[in-house]
Amino acid sequence: MREPSTYPEAELIAGCVRGERKAQQLLYERYASVMYPVCVRYVGREDAKDILQDGFLTIFDKIDTYKGEGSFEGWMRKIFVNACLMHIRKADALRFSEDISESPELGGVLEHGVLEQLETREILDLIAQMPPGLRSAFNLFVIEGYTHAEVAEALGMTEQSSRSQVSRARSLLQRKIKELYNGKK
Repeated sequence: MREPSTYPEAELIAGCVRGERKAQQLLYERYASVMYPVCVRYVGREDAKDILQDGFLTIFDKIDTYKGEGSFEGWMRKIFVNACLMHIRKADALRFSEDISESPELGGVLEHGVLEQLETREILDLIAQMPPGLRSAFNLFVIEGYTHAEVAEALGMTEQSSRSQVSRARSLLQRKIKELYNGKK
């Protein structure tokens, strides 16, 4: 059997539009390993598999709306991010986020070379440990590239709250990276 990556993307998309199970299976096999880490970043490992399944069901349901403009993977990523945000809203996890009037200053600068010594997995694990409100704002702003206005709209908060959450998340991540680095010495 051929590897899922050897099938042309357009062929898989067309097959999914026609509702072909084989095309859906191949699309899932091709992109599940790419979209799973997106889900983990937002909801943690416990819920990521459920969100992954829900996201693919949405993809298969709405694939006929993909117009072929821009990256298909980018189109899919938005669906998965939205599925994660819906899950977070449903769980009301954002009620624990704080709106503070002044963002805390980032404390200090990381020692030179610290980030180069950490593996991507370690950094993603640290992000996954953040409280849901901080993690969501951080992921949307830093990783997905949303503006603070877009983050605020997506998470139902003010723009200032988005700034505060991202700043607090950066401070927390910086502190955790320092702790991890000091533990490796």
